[in-house]
Amino acid sequence: MSIEDSGLAYNDIEQTPSLQIEHEFVQNSERVKSVDLHPSEPWILVGLYSGTICIWNYETKTEEKSFKVSESPVRSAKFITRENWVVTATDDKFIRVYNYEKMEKVVEFEAHKDYIRSLAVHPSLPYVVSASDDHVLKVWDWRKGWACVETFEGHTHYVMQVALNPKDTSTFASASLDGTLKIWDLNSSTPNFTLEGHLKGVNCVDYFTINEKQYLLSGSDDYTAKVWDYDTKNCVKTLEGHGNNVTAVCVHPELPIIITASEDSTVKIWDAITYRLKTTLNYGLERVWSIGYKKGSYQLAFGCDRGFIMVKINCSSLNLQDAKQD
Repeated sequence: MSIEDSGLAYNDIEQTPSLQIEHEFVQNSERVKSVDLHPSEPWILVGLYSGTICIWNYETKTEEKSFKVSESPVRSAKFITRENWVVTATDDKFIRVYNYEKMEKVVEFEAHKDYIRSLAVHPSLPYVVSASDDHVLKVWDWRKGWACVETFEGHTHYVMQVALNPKDTSTFASASLDGTLKIWDLNSSTPNFTLEGHLKGVNCVDYFTINEKQYLLSGSDDYTAKVWDYDTKNCVKTLEGHGNNVTAVCVHPELPIIITASEDSTVKIWDAITYRLKTTLNYGLERVWSIGYKKGSYQLAFGCDRGFIMVKINCSSLNLQDAKQD
């Protein structure tokens, strides 16, 4: 479906008094469970519920590459750009890796005992961290033939997402349907600490830093997102307003805004300093499952039940309030 068919135009801009968002590209497809943006190419990696991954060029609005990964849903797909790879996780419990230049499979192996929900690629070490419905997280070292070099146990329900700490890449966070967030060290199988406060399961987690202070952001089946002070381990703000489960959260790497996505079919954008709601977006693509972003860009991607959309934030319309996000 073209963007015109969807009722959007390339130069459409949604405006609030402090925020302008330009629609760049929308594409209808099967359900999109995962989106990831390449750090240098104009590519969006899309993981589909049908078991396929696609790489779309969002400048030319064309599909450049496609791989049939599995008959099971792809719940997470990430670029490993220093190797020209894509790594995928599926409901058949396998991790599969593809070389996107040669268009060939590099490796596949059974990684967990249940669905794999999330993958995180370490920024410098040859590691991929996986999170699964088997309640376990694992670290895989591709320089050692994709050997599992550490297993992390402690959650009592599905582990929905894993996020690496950008300020200390030896640590990472996990979100689980047991209602908790746990912080781990790559070299220890027991958690450093646990955060509790959501009333239902936690689906997603992200790190962010404002004015040199670090926080965690989480989203839950209790319809809220929470901001946690990383040092004091206290919840400093609960973001309320979604009408269904919060499925994905992030803080923009360049701008002081929090983005939350939900099964209520909306995306909400909040001020990361005042926590005030700036705008609510609904692109008519039904439930929103994933958010993609990259450093050095004001673009965002959202994966939904009926496709994906790329948008661009007009940063000149934002009041940055002298805040610095690392």
